[in-house]
Amino acid sequence: MSGLPIEIQKIKNELLIAFFIFIRTKTNNVFILRNDLAKYIKEFSKDKQDSYLVKFIYNLQEMIMLEQEYIAVYRYDIAKYHFYRFVPEQDILFENISIDKYLDWRDSIVLKNGEKTKLTLDFMPFYDYSPSIKDSNDLGNGIKFLSKYMSSNFFQNPNKWNYLLFEFLSLHSIEDQQLLLDSKIIKNSNQLMSSVRFILDFLEHQANEQSTDSQFWDEMDSLGFRMGWGNSPERVKDTMMLLSDCFNAPDSDKLDMFISRIPMISKIVLFSPHGWFGQKNVLGKPDTGGQVVYILDKVRYLEQTLKNSLHQAGISIIPKILVVTRLIPNAGDTDCNVPKEKIENTENSWIIRVPFRHSNGDIHQEWISRFHIWPFLETFAQEAKETVLKEFNGNPNLIVGNYSDGNLVATMLSKELGVMQCNIAHALEKSKYLFSDLYWQDMENDYNFSLQYTADLLSMNMASFIITSSFQEIAGTAQEQGQYESYLTYSLPGLYHVRNGVNLFHPKFNIVPPGVPDDTFFPYYEQERRDHAERDELNKIIFDNKDESTYGELEDKKRVPIFSLARIDKVKNLSGLIEIFGVNKELRKKANLIIITDKISLEISKDEEEKNEIVRMYELIKKYNLYKNIRWVGIGALSRKRLAEVYRLMADRKGVFVQPALFEAFGLTILESMSSGVPTFGTRFGGPSEIIKDGLSGILINPTNITESAGKINSFITAVIKDEKVWNQMSEEGIKRVEESFNWNLYTTKLLSLTRIYGFWKFTVSDKAKQKMWLYYDVVFDDLFRKRLPKEY
Repeated sequence: MSGLPIEIQKIKNELLIAFFIFIRTKTNNVFILRNDLAKYIKEFSKDKQDSYLVKFIYNLQEMIMLEQEYIAVYRYDIAKYHFYRFVPEQDILFENISIDKYLDWRDSIVLKNGEKTKLTLDFMPFYDYSPSIKDSNDLGNGIKFLSKYMSSNFFQNPNKWNYLLFEFLSLHSIEDQQLLLDSKIIKNSNQLMSSVRFILDFLEHQANEQSTDSQFWDEMDSLGFRMGWGNSPERVKDTMMLLSDCFNAPDSDKLDMFISRIPMISKIVLFSPHGWFGQKNVLGKPDTGGQVVYILDKVRYLEQTLKNSLHQAGISIIPKILVVTRLIPNAGDTDCNVPKEKIENTENSWIIRVPFRHSNGDIHQEWISRFHIWPFLETFAQEAKETVLKEFNGNPNLIVGNYSDGNLVATMLSKELGVMQCNIAHALEKSKYLFSDLYWQDMENDYNFSLQYTADLLSMNMASFIITSSFQEIAGTAQEQGQYESYLTYSLPGLYHVRNGVNLFHPKFNIVPPGVPDDTFFPYYEQERRDHAERDELNKIIFDNKDESTYGELEDKKRVPIFSLARIDKVKNLSGLIEIFGVNKELRKKANLIIITDKISLEISKDEEEKNEIVRMYELIKKYNLYKNIRWVGIGALSRKRLAEVYRLMADRKGVFVQPALFEAFGLTILESMSSGVPTFGTRFGGPSEIIKDGLSGILINPTNITESAGKINSFITAVIKDEKVWNQMSEEGIKRVEESFNWNLYTTKLLSLTRIYGFWKFTVSDKAKQKMWLYYDVVFDDLFRKRLPKEY
């Protein structure tokens, strides 16, 4: 066992072999995942003392159990793996195998007659242009790492980097107006440094001699400084001092602060093609939920942040933001058939809708699932490009993709226009559907995962930078794999292997959690801000009305309401919450279950997954005889204002909110609930684990463990019934947590800062260096995406 990690060398061989034998008594499954392995080792090690074996098994992500041998994936650190083969009967233990060999073994379960997967993708060689983060704890803080790297280069090679900074400052203009520098007057970095010193001396003189501001601006102009340095002599002085420090005493904070002031952004386009993207009557429709809310909230705050930054830079223009989505001609009661729509509560932000076209050029008339839109995206991107160029009268300064489809479109346009590209996943489906890579061919008709995962690989590797809402989205936890991490190594048997799918240690990843609008979601006790008529109406709808939009009749309305709100799909797991509630008799004596969805009827659903979940919910209500203990309300598409009042209504009744998703990429409903003052239970699978401080500002549950989850909810409600201070304390801690760490002003300021700093990095190094990766992109896109699309659609 020499050459193995020390903790593995200490494992007792006889115990390891005994554990393998034990597993065979528990399951016949070929694949055994981490959760099951953890359960088996816990049971196995009850009367055996070997902490090294326990730790090893807990860090296995997957085991393949074949007839005589075992293949194990050992995650010895975040995003770092060893692959081992065990053949106990031949006394082969901990045989190191390659990634390729592991993938071949994995494929052999699916492929027959000795067939092999011949193509392997590897993106890692194309990252040789970039520095790499060393410590996994720094993942998600890429901009801090990159700023340190660039400031170090300023110090070590000042002539080159001072020149690059000068060239970068000379580039910028807005609406044909030159910004910052007149290159006819200030011709090089040495002249720029000299002029900066002169201006700083002039400002000192001005302060002593009481010179007028007009004299200062005249002096600025004569020296070749154009607008963009600041809207006052004081602001200009601060900016000039930061620039002087970059030249003379570079450090990452000063470089960060200076570049973050450069007025290089006034036009932003966001792509979100799938679903029903609109401002009324869309939430709760298939594929339509948190992403729409996230984008519209972001745009409103982003526009204001952009206006403030341009004003502080001394530039008097109104920024413009476009959200480009899909036009749906048969739009029902929505406005999704309107080509251009003003975003409410903005000055110059718009929804632009571009149609999907069939291969013959005809416009597709109906909504289509996000899993089936791939054939339409290339022509959509081209038509969107022409619309965007016309709206902006030129290129945007930033392209933001949302979800897999939007990110692919953003990648196409970024490549064509040479514009900065930001990716936001919202959710990576690969983490949500077990073995969706291995059994992709069985799922292809329903989900088209091979196309989606190829699109994900392309967009995440080509992005200028990536925003995630949490660390786990990138790299999981100490024990569990993250969403992006799941793209490191996998296979689509018969199609391709992925040896290195994405470089998590590249400084493009940044954690920037969203917020909730504080003018809408505020604590329940701020009575003067609430609409009391609306509160009374909602109270009647949720607790009293008896019509076709409600199911269940509460025999005791004074019981504590356990509340949940989500669209109906398998992953959101509302049926799981019904089972959690139904299985605990003590809980049912103290509480009622309130579930709010957009519908409760099979007849009005057009989505098969949604229909299956509705059927299961009714079956569980019947199984546990919950009719007198539950209110399921199909309330339609709630406005944000009404939704916020629903949370506060539950807080009035000292209720709790439960988010029972099997996986949640972030968890906007958790922020909404906590900001309203409702004690919140959130799934521990995904982003909620980074929002909720377990036991303080909320409680984390494992929704797959029905009994344990029910027990946690019951224990909290029992404590609240005994002492209301328990409820009040968690309510206040939730409000405080959101106010301090999750707000849109922080988010939008960081987004603009990231755009500027990555823009400088793109100019100095990465743009030219990524040309080889773009060539690789072209090959993969053509062979594994475009050619695999249906010819007629």
